[in-house]
Amino acid sequence: MDRDHACATDAAPPVDEPRRLPRTDVLLADPRLTAAARRLGRELVKDVVARVQTRARAGEVPIGEIADHAVAALPATASALRPVINATGVLLHTNLGRAALSKAARDAVLAASGTTDVELDLTTGARARRGSSTLDALLRSVPAAEAAHVVNNGAAALALTATALAQGREIIVSRGEMVEIGDGFRLPDLLESTGARLREVGTTNRTTPADYAAAVGPDTGFILKVHPSNFRVTGFTREASVAELAPLGVPVVADIGSGLLTPEPVLPGEPDATGWLRAGASLVTASGDKLLGGPQCGLLLGDAELVRRLARHPLARALRVDKLTLAALEATVRGPEPPTLTALRADPVELRRRAERLAEELRADGVDSRAVDTEAVVGGGGAPGVTLPSAAVSLPAEYAALLRGTDPAVLARVGDGRCLLDLRAVPVDVDARLAEAVRRAGASRGTAGRGTGT
Repeated sequence: MDRDHACATDAAPPVDEPRRLPRTDVLLADPRLTAAARRLGRELVKDVVARVQTRARAGEVPIGEIADHAVAALPATASALRPVINATGVLLHTNLGRAALSKAARDAVLAASGTTDVELDLTTGARARRGSSTLDALLRSVPAAEAAHVVNNGAAALALTATALAQGREIIVSRGEMVEIGDGFRLPDLLESTGARLREVGTTNRTTPADYAAAVGPDTGFILKVHPSNFRVTGFTREASVAELAPLGVPVVADIGSGLLTPEPVLPGEPDATGWLRAGASLVTASGDKLLGGPQCGLLLGDAELVRRLARHPLARALRVDKLTLAALEATVRGPEPPTLTALRADPVELRRRAERLAEELRADGVDSRAVDTEAVVGGGGAPGVTLPSAAVSLPAEYAALLRGTDPAVLARVGDGRCLLDLRAVPVDVDARLAEAVRRAGASRGTAGRGTGT
């Protein structure tokens, strides 16, 4: 047989007669696909089978192997969301869902996924305060707060506050704190959508307590103090502290953004709920899925009467969180150190050892890899300008795209023409899976571009 003829027979010919393909119902009767339909749903499995049938018609899959390919193409779950290893060096990557939940939080979510006593007193059989154990856990973690409430994200916490306390009234805010919170959403637009009016004071770089005091009047709903958690203003600057605003005779609502409940030694410049409440804030708002390391939610902590007004406002019903969020939040607050704090507090020396160990293992498998020092960041709108010493495994640049296609997918960053797998946000028990993903990416890299007849 000559070379040209050998090349021609390597690929399966396109199927010109659709009737030669096994019918969909026949394929779905395969015991493996039947079992998958019970686990994932018939429609999802049927869609996978249809895609493989299309490939078979194009000659990409042998007719006799359609069921096998369909089984191999089935997702692990009925959701299209895929697990991703965050090797970017951004601890709270917004596009990856920010904080990864701890095992304790994941276990709590699983336990709460069925019917649960989220709003029931099992002792009396009567209705109870929704999520009472979660709220109690928050108050134990922040004793400076008299009461707590939870909504579905940080922006919702501010929207509820503005609606309940300042609809038709004024919110006094510094021009230097009129932030954009991401994806084009701007704080002024959010607050004005509630029917409140903004009273801007000061300038971009300097706002004094006197600026706020001059603006306070009978129409004031509250003073808003916003921590600029995703940018820094340096140079000739001045901002009024919570302690300076507290005596002005109106509520001070302080948005700390990144969600620290107590001071964090690694980030001494980042405000926390306890500190700002003790300084005199009437109410502190924060996100739960940032430095707290929990699920997406918005926290409201502070004065009991204000929190009660917020919790009883009609809008609170539309913004309330579900039982899974309450379970994950409680387990995060009560439980062991979440992955976010573990990554934040990681020892740079140990990170370098891990990078060297992984690079050595991969070199033994023929992968061009080496350990390098890098810098990580908090991300997620927290600790702007702060860098964290880290270490990475350096690979050829083309691995960045290849690794996004592995299972689990790996998201890296590219720097100086190399793909960098920064380890600060990668849990140590994931190292083996990360190495295996690199090996699979390397194998696909080695076969890329090969023709069928060479």
